[in-house]
Amino acid sequence: MNRIGSILIGVLLVIILAASTLFVVDQRQFAVVYALGEIKEVISEPGLKAKLPAPLQNVVFLDRRVQTLDSPESRPIFTAEKKSLVIDWLVKWRITDPKQFIRNNGVDIRNLENKLAPVVQAALNEEVTKRTVGAVLSAEREKVMQGVVKRLADEARSFGIEVVDVRIKRVDFSAQITDSVYRRMESERKRVANELRSTGGAEGEKIRADADRQREIIVAEAYRDAQKIKGEGDAKASALYAESFGRDPQFAQFYRSLEAYRATFRSKSDVVVMDPSSDFFRAMRGAGAASAPARK
Repeated sequence: MNRIGSILIGVLLVIILAASTLFVVDQRQFAVVYALGEIKEVISEPGLKAKLPAPLQNVVFLDRRVQTLDSPESRPIFTAEKKSLVIDWLVKWRITDPKQFIRNNGVDIRNLENKLAPVVQAALNEEVTKRTVGAVLSAEREKVMQGVVKRLADEARSFGIEVVDVRIKRVDFSAQITDSVYRRMESERKRVANELRSTGGAEGEKIRADADRQREIIVAEAYRDAQKIKGEGDAKASALYAESFGRDPQFAQFYRSLEAYRATFRSKSDVVVMDPSSDFFRAMRGAGAASAPARK
């Protein structure tokens, strides 16, 4: 039993020794081996590696993949024309010299980001202040980003990193300028709208005036044609009356009497006071009455 216990203890010691001396390096990492607080070796090849047991040697791992740093805050930058812009950016970087990285920043990536952010902001300021708003927004935007990458090259080496790329995510005016631009745009739109309304009103008056003129012309021409037709009808009627009256004078006299009666007795309530033996009622008395002598 004692022999079995000794074997188990020996195996356990071997396992503990192996665990403290063997480690695995992932292909996405750098392994930095420390010996009594001093960097002894940097391992970049993946696989199973060996070291002395702690505390003689310790291992720290650093991520070798591309990292992203976003602008921590948006600060206004003045262009060549003294316009204030707010620019959001991001930086892609990765560790290339683990020893230099640890000497300057330790093993915490956040220490590097706190140092790198103001450097990027300063380089961006230098590039933007040489250009106009239009150039930053469109024409030379790519040149601005390339210029920032070049300005960061030396600083990046001192940090033990490589700046892979710099991208501008958003460019906008500061709040005061944005409000001013919106107010100016609003006043310009109102001016255009008022101009269109006045132009439309003038065109409407012109159309209405032309329509009124055409209406007057059409009404005048219609009245002229109506009077002409009426005159022609009256002429034909007069000619027919004259022809008819010429053929039979007694009929003509009788017709005129009827017309006189029609004009006189227009309503049942009309009252006419006159001598019934007068010539006005001759047509009503008939032929016998017309030949009788008048009363005295």
